[in-house]
Amino acid sequence: MAAEYKHTPAPRDRPAAPAQSSSRSEIDAFLKAARTMAPAAGGRGRLVFALDATMSRQPTWDTACRLQAEMFDEARKVGSLDIQLLYYRGFNECRASRWVSDAASLRDLMTGIDCRGGHTQIAKVLGHARKETGKQKVGAMVFVGDAIEEPIDRLAAIAGELGLLGLKAFMFQEGADAAVERGFREIARLTGGAYARFDVKAAGQLAELLRAAAVYAAGGMKALASGGGEGRRLLIEQMR
Repeated sequence: MAAEYKHTPAPRDRPAAPAQSSSRSEIDAFLKAARTMAPAAGGRGRLVFALDATMSRQPTWDTACRLQAEMFDEARKVGSLDIQLLYYRGFNECRASRWVSDAASLRDLMTGIDCRGGHTQIAKVLGHARKETGKQKVGAMVFVGDAIEEPIDRLAAIAGELGLLGLKAFMFQEGADAAVERGFREIARLTGGAYARFDVKAAGQLAELLRAAAVYAAGGMKALASGGGEGRRLLIEQMR
């Protein structure tokens, strides 16, 4: 994928933030808000699966590789789903895969990628999602990361455009950095999506969130609200 923005600050060493999971009340609020989401468009659901692949993200990347099949399994219960992998790393590198419709293909794409030091490129992620849904409707975007190193006003402007296009951003944060949380929450709010924090040491939390996002992308709010599980509740409550 061609870089949308030409300037990226020099790479830096960024230690992982201390992991801290969402509290019960935060998870409840996250799921509560999802209930007002509009259904996904008819036909095959489409989900952009975006990850920060800078150096501190290697443990989360490995976890996501293990969990990605569960997204397809859950989505298959309510409809069909195509996923596009999108990631950034290193110096000004931000790439998107082809659209895939099975877990094996996504796994093969992910296992061929290693994490590298670099600066966040969330503006490129949001800009790419905007471009893709302009071509063909994308129901949702999942973003998994632990940092924001770009002006929030810049990100908010693009997020607002995604909201107008009906593309919901599910922003999943590893760690407990308050500034990152504020930024992720704002992006989620402007798109009509949702935010949650997870602990990579408790992979079940991330698994539930990813499954819930995939269900929404494949079947809309009706599908998301029809099942159980903490991940679904967290999305539904927040999007009310």
